[in-house]
Amino acid sequence: MDVVQAGPEDLEAVLALLRGSALPTEGVAEHFCGFLVARAGGAVAGCAGQEGYSSNVLLRSLAVAPAYRGRGLGRALTRRIIEQARENGASRVYLLTETAGDFFLKFGFCRIPREKAESAIGASAEFRSICCQSAACMRLVLRHRPPG
Repeated sequence: MDVVQAGPEDLEAVLALLRGSALPTEGVAEHFCGFLVARAGGAVAGCAGQEGYSSNVLLRSLAVAPAYRGRGLGRALTRRIIEQARENGASRVYLLTETAGDFFLKFGFCRIPREKAESAIGASAEFRSICCQSAACMRLVLRHRPPG
């Protein structure tokens, strides 16, 4: 399966996947230029999104269709979002999760108090109103690789 930049034609499939995964769809259309999709046979099998806020990135909407779970697709999407954030000069990646905290620990994310998130991230719709207050806040500090 290829992980590629989402195109406008993928929006409805991504929204359906998020709804089927009980994830919020608010703000997806407004930030869809930051989404990746994984396709299997032309269909969207997984997705992940990112929103940029100054030197920070908010990872959101990571979902994999039930038929494709357990195949490493979530890991591939997460790695790609982190790579893009690093390539674009971001210094930190944040996320909110209710169920996948242990998954993100494997990538070097650590849990932090929500109020410790950068102010631009804390002002995002995801932090202010879309995700419930009980969601765990996690942060990954990016280490930039030297060129060459």
